[in-house]
Parts: sequence; C-alpha cells; structure tokens
Amino acid sequence: MQICFFNDKFYREGIYYESINKRQICIKINVDLAVNNTGEPISLKDIARRQGISDKYLEQIISVLNKAKYVKSIRGAQGGYILTKKPEEYTIGMILRLTEGSLAPVACVEEENTCEKIHDCATILVWQKMNEAINDVVDHMTLQDLVDYEMKECSDYVI
Repeated sequence: MQICFFNDKFYREGIYYESINKRQICIKINVDLAVNNTGEPISLKDIARRQGISDKYLEQIISVLNKAKYVKSIRGAQGGYILTKKPEEYTIGMILRLTEGSLAPVACVEEENTCEKIHDCATILVWQKMNEAINDVVDHMTLQDLVDYEMKECSDYVI
C-alpha cells in the first residue's frame, strides 16, 4: 500500500514519480514501516516499490534513521528494516528534526539566534508565531496518528 500524501505527481511507463524532498521521504519511510509491520523486516526495495521512490535515495535517508536508532537494520536474505519503537513513541517533530535540523522558517527564530536586528525587526512576530505553530503541530502529532489516518482515509494510490 502506498502512503497517501498531497504532492505533484506523474506516471511514466507504469512508475509513479513525484517531486518530493528529504523530509517527506523520511516521513513516508517511517509510515510505510509502521503500516506494513508484520514483525518481519521490510526491505528497502519493497518500500521503494510501494512509494515509487528510488531505492538509492531511500538508502541515504534510511542510513540516517538507522544511525539515530529510529530503525533497526536486519541483514541477510530476509533482511530489511523495522522500527525500534512503537509508532506512538515517535513524534513527527522528532523525525523531521533528525533529517532537517531546525524547522524554523527563518534563522532569526532558531534557538541559537545571533541576529543583531531582532529588537528592531517588525517581522520577527510573524516568524516567531509561525515557528511556534509549526513546532506545536509536529510535536503533538505522532507516527501512529499518520498510520491511523492512512488506514482510515487513504487507499492504494498516492494523491
């Protein structure tokens, strides 16, 4: 089952393509591992096939997840990847920050703000509110929330 996300998409020769970035793929990998969890490892080729994403690109991202111990790599002919925790134990914020670092819309609202003009900038209020909203959403949404949505709302195609 492919994960349901809103993206630009097109099909060519029976293969699904879309313009997505690293953070979207990272979330898709995690949702795919959770939705398709049978207790057995899931191969990267299976994830790539279901999601219509290059397995070479998935390898780059899964290595980050593996280093952070978000997933466990199982070697061998029946090998693949499994989540190391229950889906409800991962927030989307945790996953996104792993691949992206700060989610701040502009540098001046990151934790280590060194902007000299912060007290003379009328737009800082917009950026602070946007940053708070982003963090509130991703830090209160879990991987399980996306799994539940996938199982209830999405079908076998990607929107």
